Amino acid sequence: MPDARVSVSPGLFGFHGGLHVEDRKAPACDRPIADMPLVDEYILPLHMHIGAPAIPVVQAGDRVGRGQLLARPDDFVSAAIHAPTSGTIRAIEPRPLPHPGGLSAQSIVLEADGEDRAAEPFEPWPDYREKTPVEIRSRLREAGIVGLGGAVFPTAAKIATANPGGVETLVLNGVECESTISCDDRLMQEDPMAIVRGGQVLLHTVGAERCLIGIEDNKPLAVQAMQAAIDRLAAEEDERRFEIKVVPTIYPAGGEKQLIRSLTGIEIPRGRHVTDYRMLCLNVGTTAHCWRAVVEGRALTERIVTVTGGGVSHAQNFRVRIGTPMAKVIEAAGGYTQGVDRLLMGGPMMGFALHEDEVPVVKATNCLLAMRPADRDPTPPPQPCIRCSRCAEACPADLLPQQLYWYSRAEQLERAQDYHLFDCIECGVCSAVCPSHIPLVQYFRHAKTEIWYAERERAKAEHAKRRFEFHNERIERQKAEREAALAKKRAAIKAAQEKKEREEGGETAAEDKPAKKASGAAAGMSIEAARERARARKAQAQQTRESSDATGSSERGGADKGEDE
Repeated sequence: MPDARVSVSPGLFGFHGGLHVEDRKAPACDRPIADMPLVDEYILPLHMHIGAPAIPVVQAGDRVGRGQLLARPDDFVSAAIHAPTSGTIRAIEPRPLPHPGGLSAQSIVLEADGEDRAAEPFEPWPDYREKTPVEIRSRLREAGIVGLGGAVFPTAAKIATANPGGVETLVLNGVECESTISCDDRLMQEDPMAIVRGGQVLLHTVGAERCLIGIEDNKPLAVQAMQAAIDRLAAEEDERRFEIKVVPTIYPAGGEKQLIRSLTGIEIPRGRHVTDYRMLCLNVGTTAHCWRAVVEGRALTERIVTVTGGGVSHAQNFRVRIGTPMAKVIEAAGGYTQGVDRLLMGGPMMGFALHEDEVPVVKATNCLLAMRPADRDPTPPPQPCIRCSRCAEACPADLLPQQLYWYSRAEQLERAQDYHLFDCIECGVCSAVCPSHIPLVQYFRHAKTEIWYAERERAKAEHAKRRFEFHNERIERQKAEREAALAKKRAAIKAAQEKKEREEGGETAAEDKPAKKASGAAAGMSIEAARERARARKAQAQQTRESSDATGSSERGGADKGEDE
């Protein structure tokens, strides 16, 4: 076997703090990856990634094939979930999660049929260079690719926030600094080409000019295998953008900001992201699955899990289907040894104890560490803080853990945030060096949880307030719309009535005009006749008077004549 370490690359910069921890990767790192056999039942939580839970697209009773979509992403920061094997959806119900608080969440329960029948895969893209960055990001989103180093941040969202074309350096993280985890080590030894090819896909997607691969100096076989893959690409395709950087074995050298600092000398300040400095950092396991999703058309349905510790009979790395109960994985490793009393998901520094082993392997499960009392140092009861500052000296995030401890313990959460609580990466270095044996990280996790809970409650209250206001606005708007509609209807009715009256009035006037004219003519004729009659009477009266005058004259003349005689 070659030397257990290789030479550290020149020109590295290091980072603040850190801790040398005992290497306990053997014997798992010395054994090849084994394929986990199929089990009868798979449990797939809808929330096994950072962001919004996925939304089921299947229901109880549906038959599905391996790789078939079971739940779609519900938001920009979310990830799809696919069937790890073929079978029947038995239920969608709450099931326990691998969580330090023993929480449960909605999960898809898949009953395997043992056939492992594949569903129709994504279309393979061997010519991925002809695809746009948007198309490749969409494929990674559809395939459910997330960060497999432990953060489980959706890769498509991470790449999208990096602004394609604005990234100069792609950093592949193969450090794997936890003392017991070796899944990335074995992947780099056994399938380095998938990692390097995945790096090519990502370089094309984000438009980066170079790719730095960080590996700790306690992984000589991984360094050799990765270098051979890079040399092969250089010979076959004249690909010269890849470079391996061997970093010292100091925990937590695998932290994103710590690795960036070591490789480039750039220190990412608080409140800023690595993409602000034209860099993008991804885990080597994530990178390999990017290759499989884009070029081979395969969804993320499995991952490599390190099963180790004195509490298992046969420590080894297994290729495990997502959703496999952890108890079945332990069985594949030979079962528990006598005296085991604790099962951790993750390493001894950042892992957390599980309440039971019937919870499923999820996308974040990189290690199952079974421990006996003899496998860990006894933990004395906590003592009061003596203000020694060892925690601050060792903190790789350059924080003041003792101040965070006081404010977290006193529930002064705003003050804890003032001291950059959320910059804490929960690496556990402060707890490890504390001479008073104070479980500092537990206080920080509790404070973060309380803040998140308060923020969720505020968000719920704000959402309820917005819904109430929207409800009132909608009622007022509907009322105004109804009143406007009624006013419009009334105006239309009034206008119609007026129009009808005008039309009826015009017809009546037209009909009455000849009658009035005839009446006027008749009236005129009557007046004229009356006048004629009046003239006639006047003439007759005149005639009568004249006649009377004539008769009187005659009588008077006769009388005169008689007298004369």
